[in-house]
Amino acid sequence: MTTPAANPSATSADSTAPATSAASAESPDVTSSELLSAVAARELAGRRTVFAGIGLPTLAASLAHLTVAPGLEVVYESGVCGAHPSHLPETIADAVLITDAEAVIPMPTLFGSVLQGGHIDVGFLGAAQIDRWGNLNSSVIGDWHRPRARLPGSGGANEVMANAAEVFVVMRRHDPRSFTEELDFCTSPGPDRALADGIRPLGAGVTRVITELGILAREGVGEELRLAALHPGVTAEDVRAATGWDLQVAGDLSVIEPPTESELALLREDVDPERVYLR
Repeated sequence: MTTPAANPSATSADSTAPATSAASAESPDVTSSELLSAVAARELAGRRTVFAGIGLPTLAASLAHLTVAPGLEVVYESGVCGAHPSHLPETIADAVLITDAEAVIPMPTLFGSVLQGGHIDVGFLGAAQIDRWGNLNSSVIGDWHRPRARLPGSGGANEVMANAAEVFVVMRRHDPRSFTEELDFCTSPGPDRALADGIRPLGAGVTRVITELGILAREGVGEELRLAALHPGVTAEDVRAATGWDLQVAGDLSVIEPPTESELALLREDVDPERVYLR
């Protein structure tokens, strides 16, 4: 899905411009949700099971099922396994998830047997902040005792981070406040941080971060996230300027193929025709 970058070290005229400006220059009719969903869906090729959250992960998993991963089994935090909803769920407790599902299991079984048993290939997580090692903050922005914002917290993210074989993160915002040198609070520690506390997780932690600027990637424990791919019109310097740490750039940096007409048609007409999450 990628081609070699023409000039990964070139600097744009305005590297502080909003993340969407360069990414949308090639395809102005493609929305942020469509871009992120299509790219995330491609990353699910060859995967068997995905633990998906509501929103962009659901869009990506649904599109992957129609394209690159027809046998993909989607699992939700509410205990629904092998979901085949007639239309997109609005919450993880939406009754539409149960219709035609392969199984509905108690949450202790979901977390104690499915996740901790190593049966999830990819966990899809979101966060307000991420650092170079893939640790996530979804709790507070600012000081814990007097935060500027309180966020939903972990939910099942800690279990997903520790036990899924790998974790994909989709971030709508790519700026130094979200991609930060130091988290305001660590909600979901990756394996590197957990190992420092004497805990050995099953999984590799975050291996892909998909944003409007490109894809950051790492193989697993001991590696920092590095810039692996760019959207058309974005340069490596754009991404480095939007990242709060000294982001390393892969030697084989590539350019991401924009969403195809087929992918967009599936998203708009089959996956989310009522625009529940597409915007």
